[in-house]
Amino acid sequence: SSRMGTDKALVPWQGVPMASRVAAALDEAGCNPVVAIGGDTQALSALGFDVVADSWPGEGPLGGVITALRHLPGAVVMVVSCDLPRLSPDTVRIVLAALGDSEASVPLTDRPEPLCAAWSRAALPALEVAFEQGERSLRGVLDRIQVVHPKVDPQDLTNVNTPRDLRD
Repeated sequence: SSRMGTDKALVPWQGVPMASRVAAALDEAGCNPVVAIGGDTQALSALGFDVVADSWPGEGPLGGVITALRHLPGAVVMVVSCDLPRLSPDTVRIVLAALGDSEASVPLTDRPEPLCAAWSRAALPALEVAFEQGERSLRGVLDRIQVVHPKVDPQDLTNVNTPRDLRD
């Protein structure tokens, strides 16, 4: 992260690396396996993560979601950014439960939050087409698929982008 000055996944928040906090919330919510997509493979492995290399490193979050859908088992993949250290298992459960027959469950705060979303494998073809057409933003693909927007506690989705955010 350029704004953080270091890899956000490894930055401690209240004494625990942010990626580990997010993984704990996912695990407690029943997401299994919890896998890191991309990032510093050695450092994440040292934290106990299984790591899958991002198929398009540096190409934005859409490539990471496509990588997750291609490599992880199951019909649904919960994808969460590593910089959401306040994420609760309840929020994960709400997002997953809302998916139903939709292609994505993207929580809504003051805006859609696709970096804490459940993605159905059925969305993969549309995501791949968008990526091939040059799209890299997750918000940029939401109008191409069927999406539900569950309401969650906005505090759970407060991301940490700068060293100052660590103090808030």
